Amino acid sequence: MENKSLIESGNAVLGIEFGSTRIKAVLINEKYEPIANGSYTWENTLENGIWTYPLSQIEQGLQSCYAALKADVQKKFGIKLTKFRCGGISAMMHGYLAFDEHENLLVPFRTWRNTITGEASKKLSDLFNFPVPERWSISHFYQAILNKENHVSKIANIYTLSAYIHYKLTGEKVIGAGDASGMFPILCKDGKAVYNPEMTAKYEMIPEVKSFGFKIEKIFPKVLISGEKAGTLTKNGAKFLDPTGELTDGIPFCPPEGDAGTGMVATNSVADGTGNISAGTSIFSMIVLEKPLKNVYPGIIDIVTTPDGKHVAMVHANNCTGEHNYWINLFKEAADTLGIGDGVGTGEYFDKLIMKSLDADKDCGGLLAYNYLSGESITNFNSGRPLFVRSENAKFTIANFMRVQMFTSLGALRVGMNILYDTEKVTVKSMTGTGGYFKTEAGLKYMAAAMKTNVSAMETAGEGGPWGIALLASFCPGCNGKNLTDFLEKDVFSSCKKTTSVPEKDLEESFNIFFERYMKGLEIERAAIENL
Repeated sequence: MENKSLIESGNAVLGIEFGSTRIKAVLINEKYEPIANGSYTWENTLENGIWTYPLSQIEQGLQSCYAALKADVQKKFGIKLTKFRCGGISAMMHGYLAFDEHENLLVPFRTWRNTITGEASKKLSDLFNFPVPERWSISHFYQAILNKENHVSKIANIYTLSAYIHYKLTGEKVIGAGDASGMFPILCKDGKAVYNPEMTAKYEMIPEVKSFGFKIEKIFPKVLISGEKAGTLTKNGAKFLDPTGELTDGIPFCPPEGDAGTGMVATNSVADGTGNISAGTSIFSMIVLEKPLKNVYPGIIDIVTTPDGKHVAMVHANNCTGEHNYWINLFKEAADTLGIGDGVGTGEYFDKLIMKSLDADKDCGGLLAYNYLSGESITNFNSGRPLFVRSENAKFTIANFMRVQMFTSLGALRVGMNILYDTEKVTVKSMTGTGGYFKTEAGLKYMAAAMKTNVSAMETAGEGGPWGIALLASFCPGCNGKNLTDFLEKDVFSSCKKTTSVPEKDLEESFNIFFERYMKGLEIERAAIENL
């Protein structure tokens, strides 16, 4: 069926994702290809020390993004978008949206970015013997109780952003397993998911919690795994999404998901032993575990799940490409100052300078750099100082300099991955990369060397989260009994083109030499923070 007829007949699939700086919508066809797009730019604001988005901006952003999608359909196909086969909502995970029994917001939305729950995070991690990061919803909930905040006694429901939007659209208080695993630890068994009963009982017996009579299963949305029915678009929901009144109600929606889950889906990384890496301003890896980890590593390795409930080890570092971006911009400014940069775009500087790093010496000439524009919990730094250091006899060449910048972008991530590889003996069969780090062949080669496994970049890598939730919405009706892994592997990605880099011995040795120097030099970074 051609795309115009597909849309007219209501057989396209909608995906919308709320990112930190952009809300993006996509329509896909029966071949899972994007056929129309819309977006809305927004930013969080700091109010009274809290990073937040007002509910009014959430509503405006959703409606503006969907309106842009409708406009794209009108422009491309000359028709109105009035219905679609199914839809899905995803958003940045974690955070705290607390409402009373009348659905009044009790305090401004506290996003994942707020690091104000240290006491709760530590106490819960110790109580559960399970890593509970500061950004998790349960940390925000417990911290509010510990702070004796006035609103706590009025709490009836707590949502993540995706679960809240889904509730506004369908009236269903449900959440996908991946997003739920960033609220509270979950347990998956026999194709169903619930908040971990043992940990739930422990939490509810904490004296400060027990005094309110809170029950997690009543306050948090019900957990669903991919493929389960999650409700249909109500008349009010249709108006909430499209105030023009042109959108038909009754459309099914899949369980709302978090951005980590949609990232796994969009990179075909939900099977055991597979993983994905997102490498841009920050960097994280996610590995689907074949068995639980033996130990707990708070602040280094988080445990979340795939949308179908498999446990995932997540290593997150705050800093990746930000610092080498500054250096390349500096080189461009120098060339422009000398009058030799005319007609050379910034992208060309990145490509040529990063590719030049493939000519570097194996030991990177003895150079060392740290990309810590902000703190890095994996290496125990609360703040950061970007550094470039060399000995007096180091080989200071552009190739060595650029390779060091590329390697240091992966330094903190490798610390966490070493725990998975060496201590936990986790097997990683393959990884898929997305983000700016992978724009050159060199980036793919370096990642394979640092991660010690095959790393691929897919031609669909730029589609991202909204495409991932649209795929989950496509899967929702049943997909002829296939599980999520088979659906992605056989239906979606079977003909997807990808570029794969196998670890090269020389580059592995080069990274290992650098990494040893990186670990020894951390005291230099500490001294810089203390004195600069």
